[in-house]
Amino acid sequence: MTMFLNDDFLLRSELARDLFHNDAKDMPIIDYHCHLDPKEIYEDAHFPNLTAAWLYGDHYKWRLMRANGIPEELITGSASDYDKFLAWARTVPRTVGNPLYSWTHLELRRFFGIELPLNEENAPAIWEQANSKLAQPEFSRRGLIRRSNVKIVCTTDDPADSLEYHKLIRDEEASFRVYPAFRPDKALNIDAPGFADWLQRLEASADRAVTSYSELKEVLSARVAFFHEQGCRLSDHGIDILKYQAGTSEEVERILARRLSGQELTAEEITVYRSELLSFLISLYAEKGWTMQLHLHAFRNNNTPMFDRLGPDTGYDGVNDLPLAQSLSSLLDRAEMESGLPKTILYSLNPSDYPVLVSLMGCYQKDMPGKMQLGSGWWFNDTVSGMRDQLTKLAEGGLLSRFVGMLTDSRSFLSYTRHEYFRRVLCDWLGELAERGEAPDDRALLGELVRDVAYHNAAVYFDMEAPRSRTESSTC
Repeated sequence: MTMFLNDDFLLRSELARDLFHNDAKDMPIIDYHCHLDPKEIYEDAHFPNLTAAWLYGDHYKWRLMRANGIPEELITGSASDYDKFLAWARTVPRTVGNPLYSWTHLELRRFFGIELPLNEENAPAIWEQANSKLAQPEFSRRGLIRRSNVKIVCTTDDPADSLEYHKLIRDEEASFRVYPAFRPDKALNIDAPGFADWLQRLEASADRAVTSYSELKEVLSARVAFFHEQGCRLSDHGIDILKYQAGTSEEVERILARRLSGQELTAEEITVYRSELLSFLISLYAEKGWTMQLHLHAFRNNNTPMFDRLGPDTGYDGVNDLPLAQSLSSLLDRAEMESGLPKTILYSLNPSDYPVLVSLMGCYQKDMPGKMQLGSGWWFNDTVSGMRDQLTKLAEGGLLSRFVGMLTDSRSFLSYTRHEYFRRVLCDWLGELAERGEAPDDRALLGELVRDVAYHNAAVYFDMEAPRSRTESSTC
């Protein structure tokens, strides 16, 4: 019987163990997509307790607690932090087989040195031990990032954001860099109830009025330039439903004017507006040499009563299964014809989309290694089987050796153990490939691939300045 979460867990061959311990384990981290708050990173406060560090905002855990029958009062309600922690401790033993069982115990071990499997009986002792660690100077928010050997963090930022905390962090922090990523979803979601309010925020940030589509494009272009000056080299889009329909500038001017006058838009008008504005933004990204990330096919806010009670991002999202190929191809092809596609990472929450994404990626590869990327297993897919599926589809349809690797996509300062989890899966997958005779038992070849996917590919691809690490090789 293998010991729970031992040094070799998930590593089922000698080659896999060799690759992980000698090539993957100590590589630095580039977390190029997350939802950490730059204000929190700058202020560098300590978490008051383990619940604040672990459960606040973590809808992964909330979903499992609900599945275990935990009352909402102990999840997002007004119960004490200690009672919420005890509710999670009651749930953890029931999560065997879910990645959160491994993640929970990896975080307890890597950050707090706690090797006990969490349950209701030992929860009080674990609460005290973890809280004691969190109170120590080196366990501040930035301290947690440093302890994880993170060199770059890319936050997710609205075009109207001031980026003031990114500037302050840059002036103070030497161990890692924090860069913004441009997320213009609110500009594209013209049908959203808060669109007019968001437009006022954008006007305030740009210090000019936006009364037309041409003015909106000018302001967004200026914001892209501002983000670029602050070190931004990535955009990001959450596109739950991708529909493409080209229109003229005159049409889009009329559509925006109708929206600003309070009129309802048709579905066709919304699609034309989004298609044209997204195509314009893609041209800006290509001009700046940015990477564009498209996060596709989430199906959000499925439980209306709970959405009305708690709002978005609280654990009521699912996977979308709408058609994708025709609209995505039209969008990418137009960009290639007009401005040239920027570096692009395509994610889908629906793994059934992977063959579509991989096949379309291959139509636009040029100029550099791995320009078009299949994004890592995301959200519901950052499981052992989900990661292996993504690795398999990418390797079979493209070049795994050029993959830019894992990200956290998280609001938690403790989630960097997901990189370790991914690296173990990668090494095990490669070891299995060699055992089947599909790859040579070539230590040098596979070791280089592991180091590249773990860190070097992302360092080259995103081209953002990072502090040097003693584990980086001269080939970086």
